[in-house]
Amino acid sequence: MSLRFARLFTATLIGLSASATVLAAGPQLVWRGDITTARGVVTDVAKAWEKAGKGKIELQPFNTASGIDAVAKGSADLAGSARPGIGGAEQSLTFTPVAWDALVMVTYPSNPVSNITLKQLHEIYMGHITNWKELGGNDAPINLYAVASPGDGVEFSLRKLLFGRGNQPVAAPRLYVNVAKLEEGVTLDKQGLGATTLAGASSNKKVKILSIDGIAPSVSTVGSGTYPLYTELYLVSNESGPKAAEVKEFITFLTSSQGSSLLRSHSLIPYADGMALASKDAARRAAIASTVGTRANVGQAMTTPTVAAAAPAAVAAKETALAKAQVAGKGAKATKETKASVATTAEPSPFAKVVASVSTTAHMGFAGVRSDAVTLSDNAKAGGKFAKVLADAVTVKGKPVARPLAAAPADASEKSTAVTTPKVAEAKPAAKAAKPVAKAVEEKKPAAASRTYKVAPGDTLYSIAKKNALDVNKLRAMNGLKDNNVRLGQVLKVGAR
Repeated sequence: MSLRFARLFTATLIGLSASATVLAAGPQLVWRGDITTARGVVTDVAKAWEKAGKGKIELQPFNTASGIDAVAKGSADLAGSARPGIGGAEQSLTFTPVAWDALVMVTYPSNPVSNITLKQLHEIYMGHITNWKELGGNDAPINLYAVASPGDGVEFSLRKLLFGRGNQPVAAPRLYVNVAKLEEGVTLDKQGLGATTLAGASSNKKVKILSIDGIAPSVSTVGSGTYPLYTELYLVSNESGPKAAEVKEFITFLTSSQGSSLLRSHSLIPYADGMALASKDAARRAAIASTVGTRANVGQAMTTPTVAAAAPAAVAAKETALAKAQVAGKGAKATKETKASVATTAEPSPFAKVVASVSTTAHMGFAGVRSDAVTLSDNAKAGGKFAKVLADAVTVKGKPVARPLAAAPADASEKSTAVTTPKVAEAKPAAKAAKPVAKAVEEKKPAAASRTYKVAPGDTLYSIAKKNALDVNKLRAMNGLKDNNVRLGQVLKVGAR
């Protein structure tokens, strides 16, 4: 070996060692997820994280499903998603909302159409409107583009708003792997139309963003809630992952003033700045459902009323209960738009004709229920027993609380679709058991004030449960949560004073 070669070889080794030392200075995290979150949330924040000497983040932008799957399997520490968790294996993951974005429709820049209505958008996805002239444009077919993955965040969230369920089949034959590729397709097609996000498309001069019902998507209209198709962006993590502490630190960094400033530069609203949007969500969804002609309660958070089960005198007190469950959505309160729900503590009866959201405290068959199905006590098998379920159905296990059945206010203009179980609703109480229970309930003293906890940056349902010495399942039941998602600033019950 020549002296010159030896010196070069030694210098190379020293350089590599120095690089390794720099990279090892902080945690090495792997992020994988949708293009939407990569472009708007993670890329710049990851650079700032690295520059601050906190470590390196390897970015693997592709699509929603691949990111969530990678976190579930342990091949990634973080994922990005434009939708919340939807059950199955995702039940074990934590979806932390970090920003507000807008779902927007883009077309070719020279397309004369600049505005469409929510109703028209609904009809386009249903395949009922197929020509631009029906929207005031040229006599040319509408080439509707979509992302191929059924769990894509943008597609799922848009369909959830328009149809009440994210897995609604639509008339979009042109499919792409993610929204970035979709946008590329639209730039080459004068009749093209597709959904993406404001953060991704606002700087893309090769596409034209359409207004919805005369309202153009912008930081201002999203922040005020006047633009109807706003949505949350999430970071997905595994509470039991080997780098859970480092992941939590990164999320805290992202929600700091420095991270929030970077989000705003991408036309995003930091989640904490848009808390009013969360409170408007139920009314917003109901208004969209009314406009497009879908069921207002589909996909909405709802509190299921109690059905007091008739029982033998010896066990009447034990089996008279309230089963409270919230189906779909981040702990929101019940709304007047709730049309049909079923809860029972008695033996199961089939819900063959139910076309709504269903909750129950027992393992029941949901044959014919049109919704997504999740069994909280056995989520690994979700989709097995519920293969034909096409709506939201949740089986919840929790401590019963005695309470009489409250009659839901009926809207005179609508027919109730509530389903009752004759044996439960009509059976006569045995051996005078019901009267003492009812009387006790009516005359019960005011409940003791609840001890609460306000969700702080980086908190998860598991960490909150641990801080308050609670089982996470009990904490979830106390607050009527469907999943493990919590939002910044949310107030949770953690016990009695």
